[in-house]
Amino acid sequence: MSTAWTYNPQPPRPDWGVRAPALKKLSLRQPIRAAPLPVEASMSLQIGGSIELPAIVAPGDRVQTGQAIARNTDGMAVHASISGRVLAVGPQRAPVASGRPVPCVVIRAEGPEQMHGSCIPVNEDLLSPEEIRARVAAGGIVGLGGAQFPTARKLTPGVPIRALIVDGAECEPWITCDEVLLRERAGMVIEGVGVMMRALGTDHAVVAVEADMPEAHAALDNALGAGGSGGIGIAVVTTKYPAGGERQLIEMLTGDEVPAGGLPRDIGYVCQNVATAAAVGELFRSGRPLISRIVTVTGGGIAEPGNFEARIGTPIRDLVQAAGGYRAAPHRLLMGGPMMGFALPDDDLPVTTATNCLVAALATELAPDRPEMPCIRCGECVQACPARLLPHELLTAVRRNDAGRLAEFGLRDCIECGCCDYVCPSYIHLTARFSAARGRERSRA
Repeated sequence: MSTAWTYNPQPPRPDWGVRAPALKKLSLRQPIRAAPLPVEASMSLQIGGSIELPAIVAPGDRVQTGQAIARNTDGMAVHASISGRVLAVGPQRAPVASGRPVPCVVIRAEGPEQMHGSCIPVNEDLLSPEEIRARVAAGGIVGLGGAQFPTARKLTPGVPIRALIVDGAECEPWITCDEVLLRERAGMVIEGVGVMMRALGTDHAVVAVEADMPEAHAALDNALGAGGSGGIGIAVVTTKYPAGGERQLIEMLTGDEVPAGGLPRDIGYVCQNVATAAAVGELFRSGRPLISRIVTVTGGGIAEPGNFEARIGTPIRDLVQAAGGYRAAPHRLLMGGPMMGFALPDDDLPVTTATNCLVAALATELAPDRPEMPCIRCGECVQACPARLLPHELLTAVRRNDAGRLAEFGLRDCIECGCCDYVCPSYIHLTARFSAARGRERSRA
């Protein structure tokens, strides 16, 4: 689609959201480090909480790095992240909010690492959009911003797309994995953006970074200049949480609002994370499927915070050790940031494609647990809500289990960003209640 399209390269500060303290410097002191290969890797076969891929290997099988070990009828695959022997296929502990076991393939390293013969580079210029999407699915690429939505599905919108929005606006207070990726591998991000533009049939893309990421911005500038990538622009958005939210970012850059209950494709956009773009670029440049990701390991409890490229399935305790171990016993171990992440029971869990950040937080780094008080209808939550909802009215509807009012007040559009919790002077845990209500809605649908 080659129609004229424009965007705002420096949109004004939004009136929603919160200014959470920036805690990124701790993990930005060193370049990306490679985490040691794990002795055992537990590979989750569950994607995004709702998709489970059937295993195509069995205990005792010998596998090579990059070999498909699970595949569904859509052609989407999960790949061995290490070379070795399959120990088990079945439910295992994993870092998911529900805490329930998920289907996994457990591999024990054996012998020298060998890449599987299927891992070969491909020139996307020789492929049709359909063939590109099929290769992205077969490469196991999912959204690496945390949601794990299958990338090939997003690249199949079924409607004309005006532009690809590439999200590098990493707004959670502790997380820096996207920023270091852009600083060090901007060229790979741009390569992946080009592949995805071809799959979508659009001539336009914009990569968004936050105003406090000047090194990332400069690296993108250099990569675009070196590659001569036409049609790809850069936007700098305000450092305010949650500027990196998909709907919020699209509206800031374009002025177009995703309709209630709708998706970005409904107004001609597809949004992908910068790490997802880099994974796509790597898949086509080297043939390597999604077998690793960059993880921020940080917090006051970590001796040497930083960013690590870790194989999927690596035990979290190994990553903590790679970061110098615990400096002090953490009050809470979080996966994801403090705004949208969740607490892990321990570090005996594997890295998944959703593990963008691990925070070993001390008690002094977290808001103290306070008893909830009655809502005083102050309106602070309304002002902060990036989805322009009325959280206090939603709370009333949740407490009454009033499905009609929940729909009327737009529960479906809640992005569970935690802004309402952050500003609530009565310390009410609004987001947890909204998340539970959304789960009940989905189960009824």
